Formats: sequence, structure tokens, C-alpha cells
Amino acid sequence: MKRRNFLKSTGLIGALGVLPTGISLAATNKEKQRPALTIAHITDVHIRGNDNVPARAKKCLDEVLKHQLDFILNGGDSIHDASYDNVVRQQVTDQWAVWDEFIGRAKPKVYSCIGNHDPWWKAPDKNDEMYGIPYVVKRLKIPNRYYSFSQNGWHFIILDGNNSGIKLDKEQTDWLHQELEGLKPNTPVLLMSHYPILTVTGTWEGGQHGDHKELKALFYKHKDKIKVCLSGHQHLLDRAWYNGVNYFCNGAMSGFWWGKGDAKSAASYYYQETPPGYALLKLYSDGTVENEYFPYQFEI
Repeated sequence: MKRRNFLKSTGLIGALGVLPTGISLAATNKEKQRPALTIAHITDVHIRGNDNVPARAKKCLDEVLKHQLDFILNGGDSIHDASYDNVVRQQVTDQWAVWDEFIGRAKPKVYSCIGNHDPWWKAPDKNDEMYGIPYVVKRLKIPNRYYSFSQNGWHFIILDGNNSGIKLDKEQTDWLHQELEGLKPNTPVLLMSHYPILTVTGTWEGGQHGDHKELKALFYKHKDKIKVCLSGHQHLLDRAWYNGVNYFCNGAMSGFWWGKGDAKSAASYYYQETPPGYALLKLYSDGTVENEYFPYQFEI
């Protein structure tokens, strides 16, 4: 095996700093086989109008769009924050306007899920059109807070973990069971939630799905189908594997929320040891996957 292929398949590229193009978390080496789909996973953009963030985010999106993509998956926390107690209406409106301009440049279709920083809970009352999850659904232009779609033999399920305990509510849980039951055997499935269902980083960062045990059991029941789970939220890069499912937590486009970092940052703009960036996934018809993270260096 050539040295480059070995490093890519073992995920040592990023660790050794051998290749500057990306950090590979490849589950398999499929260089001689054409992928059924090539998609980008961006998450935790946390966009806002100050600190030159729109221009910096544009440059990062330009890098994403250099790839030949079938579509983009957006993992949530699209705007900087609407969830803090002191956020007022104009701040929410302004952040979503910046998001619209940012994501409007993407030519491939964008499928989004909802992050914890996206909903505005401090609206004057619950009848306000901007209150909570429904407004985020509208701004992200998605059909529902959870939904699914199929393309090129793969089935995609977008989840909403923004419930008490970071769990799926009963309505969504029942829907997920029915969704998986209704698929033909051996249909490869990718699930995306803002929060990781299984993550290496949970031991020091928190934020994992509170219903991960129930989801593990459900995934094992449908082990012929469930292949990939994508997440963000942690702003950290990791890969976990269990019962044939690859769990990829793909960092954050914003890195340290577009800032230079803190005492725990390994370098400028890093969140702990993870640089800002995005992931590129290649999905194959046999259910295998390659996930490669592309770090991005910000310029102020």
C-alpha cells in the first residue's frame, strides 16, 4: 500500500501533519470505486454580523464549494446565538439576515437541522411568530423540525434533539421507528442530529444525546441499515464506531466561535485541539463511507 493511502485509511494524516489538505477519518478505502454521493457537512457556523465574521465565513464556504457536491448537510447552530436571556428581537433578525446572505451563495441544496443556539425563547410570548422552533424551521427552509429524504440509494434522517434531556420527544421517536421499519432491508441510512449520539469527547465536554442507549438499541435492531451518524455541537473532531455504525462529530466552521481561543486552545481559533473547518463525506452504494475533515485558517 502506498504511504499516502495507508495514512488516509488509518486516519493518521492529521495527526502526523503529513498532508495539509485534510484530516481523514475514513472508514474504508474506496479510491477505485465511484461514490454514490459526495456531500459536505458544515456545522456550528454561529454566524453574526460583527468581527468581520461574514467575510471570514464566506471564504470558508468558498473552500467548501470548490468540491463537486451533491448537497450540503448543515448541522445546526447556524446563527451565533438566539438562546441567551439578554438577546432581543433585532439581534435575532440581524443574525438570520447574515445567515441568509451566507447560505444563499451555496448552489447545492442545503439540508439543515436545528441547533440549541438557533431558537429565540425570550420572545414576548409563545404566540410571537419568532418564538422557538417553528421560526427556525421557517428560516432554515426545512419541511419540519425533523424530516427525511432519499437520494442515490441512501436514506437521510434529520433529527431534532432540542427537547428536555437532549432527547427525541415521543412524537419524533415514534416517527423514527416507523421510518426505519418502512425502509427496504439493507437500505443505507445516514442520520444527522446537532448533538452527538455517541462521541469520544462526551467524557470531558458533555452534550451527548440523553437517549443514546435507546437509540443504540434501535440502531442495532436495524443494523442492516444504520451506517452513519453525524453531529456537531461539541466544536470538537472525533470518530466513534460501535455495532457497525460510524459516528462522526465534525468540529465547527466557527472554531472557537470565530475568536482566537482560550488557555485550552491548541492554536489560534481552535476549540481545544480542533481547528475550524468542515467535513467532506463520500457515501458508497454498499453502505461504506469516508469522512475527511478540512481545517481552515482564519484571517482577521
